[in-house]
Amino acid sequence: MSGPSVGMPESLAEIAADFREATPSERLQLLLEFSDELPELPQRYADAPEQLEQVHECQSPLFLAVEVDRQPGVDTADQRVDIFFSAPPEAPTTRGFAGILHEGLSGRTVAEVLGTADEAPMQFGLAEAVSPLRLRGMVAMLSRIKRQTALKSAVPGP
Repeated sequence: MSGPSVGMPESLAEIAADFREATPSERLQLLLEFSDELPELPQRYADAPEQLEQVHECQSPLFLAVEVDRQPGVDTADQRVDIFFSAPPEAPTTRGFAGILHEGLSGRTVAEVLGTADEAPMQFGLAEAVSPLRLRGMVAMLSRIKRQTALKSAVPGP
């Protein structure tokens, strides 16, 4: 393994390690695999696209939504986070980034998602494979995920 991944839940750190251990061309292939594996939107979002937030920094249209499974008696930090993305099939890089974040963060706890370092997308060794502008889109996706997680996990006021 080429260096530890800092500030990531284990699931995302393992993906980062896989990317770093691959050659630049293999990284592009891995990115395409994550693009292909990105789950479709659940019907509740497909039927109500206004509930999704657009990530304008992405070069292709990308929308996301975050849900926090608020269970009574479970500490806020331990609530589970689910992440949903909508990205066109003709945007494989953007879909690949979304697929990585979905695989690495969806199903994790609020604490794990919020504890993910803002610069985590830079730890995948993708700078040699894709443009800095595209990487900025992945950083923006993570930022929106963390912001929505913080908002949706906050204890509602009176």
